Amino acid sequence: MLTVIAEDDEVARFLNWPGDFELDRADHGEEVHLASGAALEGFAGEGAGGTYFFCGDGGEERPILYADSEGRASLIAIGLPELLRLLLVAPWWRDCPTFTAEESAAMAVEYVQDIPDLIARRDRAAAALGLTLPTEAEVLTRLHEVATGPGKDFVLVFTPEDEPYDPLIP
Repeated sequence: MLTVIAEDDEVARFLNWPGDFELDRADHGEEVHLASGAALEGFAGEGAGGTYFFCGDGGEERPILYADSEGRASLIAIGLPELLRLLLVAPWWRDCPTFTAEESAAMAVEYVQDIPDLIARRDRAAAALGLTLPTEAEVLTRLHEVATGPGKDFVLVFTPEDEPYDPLIP
């Protein structure tokens, strides 16, 4: 799927905005590691300095941790397809502090006002990636489940001070 993103301009543009996801921003800018000692590989970032990391060994099926530039991090997806569904369906997820469908719906209205063809662009990107899309409520519920369930085992640590990041999703 990373190859599709890199090679399909329309998919890359949608993920860049409104998804705020760019493959050429994989450097987190500070030294970090997982408390468990598992492998950590930055593979994408966002404009405000956040980074998406693959955790452990393997390919695109690995768990994905997101770390923002404010010292917060949480596991947000199990595998790249799950992350892409989140970014396609609720690209405003970082602006939803409680991750509810109501909160997401309010953000969606704002985004659609700014980007009238958002749904059509999203659907074309999903088709190019071979993804079926769940509802906003389903992706936000899954995000919360991943962060508070298996995510408890994925603690990001600021290496120079050996201090853990705060949870992005408590």
